[in-house]
Amino acid sequence: MVLAQLGGSISRAIQQMSNATIIDEKVLNECLNEITRALLQSDVQFKLVRDMQTNIKKIVNLDDLAAGHNKRKIIQQAIFNELCKMLDPGKPSFTPKKGKTSVVMFVGLQGSGKTTTCTKYAYYHQKKGWKPALVCADTFRAGAFDQLKQNATKAKIPFYGSYMESDPVKIAVEGVERFKKENCDLIIVDTSGRHKQEAALFEEMRQVSEATKPDLVIFVMDSSIGQAAFDQAQAFKQSVAVGAVIVTKMDGHAKGGGALSAVAATKSPVIFIGTGEHMDEFEVFDVKPFVSRLLGMGDWSGFMDKIHEVVPMDQQPELLQKLSEGNFTLRIMYEQFQNILKMGPIGQVFSMLPGFSAELMPKGREKESQAKIKRYMTMMDSMTNEELDSSNPKLMNESRIMRIARGSGRQVREVMEMLEEYKRLAKIWGKMKGLKIPKKGEMSALSRNMNAQHMSKVLPPQMLKQIGGMGGLQNLMKQMGSAKDMMGMFGGGDK
Repeated sequence: MVLAQLGGSISRAIQQMSNATIIDEKVLNECLNEITRALLQSDVQFKLVRDMQTNIKKIVNLDDLAAGHNKRKIIQQAIFNELCKMLDPGKPSFTPKKGKTSVVMFVGLQGSGKTTTCTKYAYYHQKKGWKPALVCADTFRAGAFDQLKQNATKAKIPFYGSYMESDPVKIAVEGVERFKKENCDLIIVDTSGRHKQEAALFEEMRQVSEATKPDLVIFVMDSSIGQAAFDQAQAFKQSVAVGAVIVTKMDGHAKGGGALSAVAATKSPVIFIGTGEHMDEFEVFDVKPFVSRLLGMGDWSGFMDKIHEVVPMDQQPELLQKLSEGNFTLRIMYEQFQNILKMGPIGQVFSMLPGFSAELMPKGREKESQAKIKRYMTMMDSMTNEELDSSNPKLMNESRIMRIARGSGRQVREVMEMLEEYKRLAKIWGKMKGLKIPKKGEMSALSRNMNAQHMSKVLPPQMLKQIGGMGGLQNLMKQMGSAKDMMGMFGGGDK
């Protein structure tokens, strides 16, 4: 993802500043100039960048700071706050409620990825327990209904449209009425786009809006236009009550940052960003966690949400029990691989962990990693129950390895590579042996039992360094210990 390059540049500038022996005016200016360069390359408006630089210098007055202050931390916090301010429109968007029918209308120019985004939006909410439905009111573009039909069928979402009817208002009204009768609580209406902002588009959009009375109008915008997004978002906002924006194609070019900051300047909240063409390459946009991940500081609550999505609540205490016993079998590895694949794109998950940035997992390598996990799982499918449940590596002799290779259609060296990966993970898992299980309702149990010493043995040295050593890890543990959702993961929270 190209935004990872922006995050990487800003992170490196902060890292260089942190590594300096003495933080003086020269070091601060070098850091800010590097960040300015990265933002301008991402097509962020010059005025916004200049204001950010001025504000940081006002906040971080090195002459006035007392000797005891941690200058690095104050500068980092100021950069974080200013980036948040740049991307924050200052107002929340409408959030649909489960069980109550909400109509959401999608608008935008042709080619911005509206139809694909409609399905991604429906699929995201379907996974969260909503009952979505799609209505194709795009009668202008040939193949629009076919595209929506294919996407909806793939995602198992009900849809409505017509090959014969040419009046989009009529289709929209019929579709909304039909799905209201079927008790769908999220009805998504896809409208026509045009090549340029012409009057006919806005008039049709207004008619569909008046007929369906949507609770939320979402403007879908291609991020490749960069800071020109400001004019486009304003034009749509003046014609129809745009309540939220989804920025698409964030994976393909260097102008994503400019588009996000330009939309925020129109005071329209960005609610999602599209980071690829697949169904799960769709991320919730929340300013603070987004900036936190951009700077390699992680997004702990987002990571916990992902964990809750893929590991059922009843399995969580069981998983922790196995963890405390230190018995790591190939079956546990298989289950964890399944969970990783369910979480969605690996790079997206990695960027939620403190110390990792999305830059560490480039797009090509991410796909390679997922393919490798699937290969390992295919090999494990050719194993017996005895092999999967044994924690004794000596059990895997030459004849067994040959049989697994033949059964899975892989090379012997690939089976050996998979077993080496198992040994590496078993070694890490073994270090967690003796971890006490928090009892139900013990809110501080996690921070007491899973202490920083324990964690420091398990984390890779590079990750530990980026978190900020033992001190940074202890702060992180405090955050984790006070988070109810973290306790829920380990079966310690109130159910």
